[in-house]
Amino acid sequence: MKRIALVPAAVLAATPAAAATGPFFSLGNTNFIVLLAFILFLAVLVYFQVPGKLAGMLDKRADGIRSELDEARALREEAQTLLASYERKQKDVQAQADRIVETAKTEAKAAADQAKRDLEASIKRRLASAEDQIESAQSAAIREVRDQAAQVAVAAAREVIAKEISAAQANKLIDDSIATVDAKLH
Repeated sequence: MKRIALVPAAVLAATPAAAATGPFFSLGNTNFIVLLAFILFLAVLVYFQVPGKLAGMLDKRADGIRSELDEARALREEAQTLLASYERKQKDVQAQADRIVETAKTEAKAAADQAKRDLEASIKRRLASAEDQIESAQSAAIREVRDQAAQVAVAAAREVIAKEISAAQANKLIDDSIATVDAKLH
């Protein structure tokens, strides 16, 4: 405890005010010595151009920071330009995709319309073909009926003629027919 009490008293006794006794420009005055040492220290610093070197280092550091800031600014601008470019490209691609979808829809609609027209034309052709076949079948049936009627009529006429005509009359009709055919062929 006694030691702790002595320390503050010793600290108070070692103040610069207590050390500075006598005239100021004396080597025994610590304030003067400290002032001389400080001036000498400043002179050494100036002699070795430490302030210039410090200023140069600070300027160099400031230039480095400035160049890094400029580079960062340029990179930021480049990034913004790239971003704007990619956004433009994305918009262009989206517009192109929309055009492709619209074109596909239009082409699909046109293809559907064409298919509908082709189907209608095919149906009309088939109907016309069916009508032609029906007409042809009717004509063939009518011809067949006429041929049958003619054959029946010829057969009936043959029987009637055979019953009513004599052999002499038949020979005369055959000769007349040959003469007619001979006259028409020559």
